Amino acid sequence: MAASFDRPMAVIGGGAMAEAIVLGAGGAGVLGGAVCVADPNADRRAVFERAVSTATEAMAWLDAEEHSPGEGVVLLAVKPQMLGSVGDEIARLVRGRLVVSILAGAVSDGVRRAMGGECRVVRVMPNTPARIGRGTTAVSVSSNATAQDGDAVETLFRGVGDAVVRLDESLMDAFTAVAGSGPAYVFYLAEAMERAAGEVGLPAPEVRRIVAETISGAAELLSQSGESPEVLRARVTSKGGTTAAATGVFDEAGLSEIVARAITAARDRGRELGG
Repeated sequence: MAASFDRPMAVIGGGAMAEAIVLGAGGAGVLGGAVCVADPNADRRAVFERAVSTATEAMAWLDAEEHSPGEGVVLLAVKPQMLGSVGDEIARLVRGRLVVSILAGAVSDGVRRAMGGECRVVRVMPNTPARIGRGTTAVSVSSNATAQDGDAVETLFRGVGDAVVRLDESLMDAFTAVAGSGPAYVFYLAEAMERAAGEVGLPAPEVRRIVAETISGAAELLSQSGESPEVLRARVTSKGGTTAAATGVFDEAGLSEIVARAITAARDRGRELGG
């Protein structure tokens, strides 16, 4: 039987990623403890089995649900710019609990200060394929969190994707630039492929399926083959053939350098957001 995340958990923020984590981990049988989600939006609350309007209400629920004081977990799933206001509301209630933060760019020390200074922090960066159980997640355990905290958080996030890696916090912005933002790069490519597919005459009703299955199949081949992207690309690229004509255009445009610049820009922006 798979490991289970057995601690009660108050989730502050009921957006798309909170939904992916709670429903995904629940559906995977990983959530052994009760969960309560706080969100002011009634439509978002309706998504969850147990939900309240305010973070204060969620913390009161957590107090009542704990079998022992401090057992419960607080998952911060709000927008990063809301950290200060959420801290103003619940810092006095968090005390020495484990706080799991999925706030992009928010460093653990900043989260700890906002939450009153006494909590244990584990910083996590999942990505949007968590919605379908294919998430890639980085976990960084801060100096005052325990090994058991880190293991429990890894268990929780394996409920939304097998790819969970433990990283030093200094690498979290780099991970965000590659994996956190990475799905958008793939979608950007898909947009361009769909547009071009229409321009070369492929029938509009079939374009989405053609592009989606091409990208999905290539990604699965990369995952399962054990071969490098370079080897797989070379295998498709015959000298003087159609693929070579296309990749030649990429090379002329400096696509590899563009991707490197883009990822560096995303990493640097994460550092700026973290202050």
